Amino acid sequence: MPRTINQGFIDFLTQLTPSSAETEAAKNHRASVEACLKNNFGLNRFVRIGSFGNGTSISGYSDVDYLACLPTNQLSQSSTYSLNKVRDALNTRFYSTNVRVSCPAVVVPFGTKKSEAHEIVPADYLKDSNGYKIYDIADCAGGWMSACPDAHNAYVKSVDDKLSGKVKPLIRFIKAWKYYQNVPISSFYLELRIAKYASEKSSIVYDIDVKQILCWLRDNELSKMQDPMDISGYISPCKSENAYNDAMSKLKIAATRAENARNAEQNGNTSLAFDGWQKVYDNKFPNYY
Repeated sequence: MPRTINQGFIDFLTQLTPSSAETEAAKNHRASVEACLKNNFGLNRFVRIGSFGNGTSISGYSDVDYLACLPTNQLSQSSTYSLNKVRDALNTRFYSTNVRVSCPAVVVPFGTKKSEAHEIVPADYLKDSNGYKIYDIADCAGGWMSACPDAHNAYVKSVDDKLSGKVKPLIRFIKAWKYYQNVPISSFYLELRIAKYASEKSSIVYDIDVKQILCWLRDNELSKMQDPMDISGYISPCKSENAYNDAMSKLKIAATRAENARNAEQNGNTSLAFDGWQKVYDNKFPNYY
């Protein structure tokens, strides 16, 4: 039987949330990676960060991110050199996995599933501030920049808590568009952008807010955003001008499709609205029936 758009988004959220098998697979290689880093460099802290650590991962698409705080004397002034040094150590240990640098991380692609890939972010502890640990991580230009995953996770959680747990699903819906349509926008940028957007709302209605976020990002031309925690400075949406142009092109299409889907729903044509969301999500959104 037909369902409402809200029911469609609730079913979609179930589809996007990693299964227990994916979550377990994400844990399987942690100990061996941690041991390798400890043996080669020493290790002050090894903690899961990113979408798996923050409850915003996408089934089949999100990898596992870890921050590896190394002793300062194991890092150099050149973050590029440091990343290559960590890559070489991990590649020696996991020689059959094609270890590579993907700044600011070193990727160890275990298995055949994205959820088994591990991204290791080498970090240098700087200081504690307001109860959070501040680190230097690679800035992808040979230098270093400040980062604080704990503070950013706490920020997203605080906004999510204020809005009855609806913000992290909202982040998942926008990330799903990014992955399904191969849009080269930083997940970190999207996570903080959406949390910032939601921080000014009193309630969340999924189809309305997904449409509004896509249009908001389009109308603001994916502008850089200032870190709401005042740690990482300005956060860029894309790694290069070519990636930005590609992302903007796909964003304009998505925003128009979302507007059409919302208009159909407002006009009482729920079936056409489902068709519109199917187009936004590359035919991976639930069907009307």
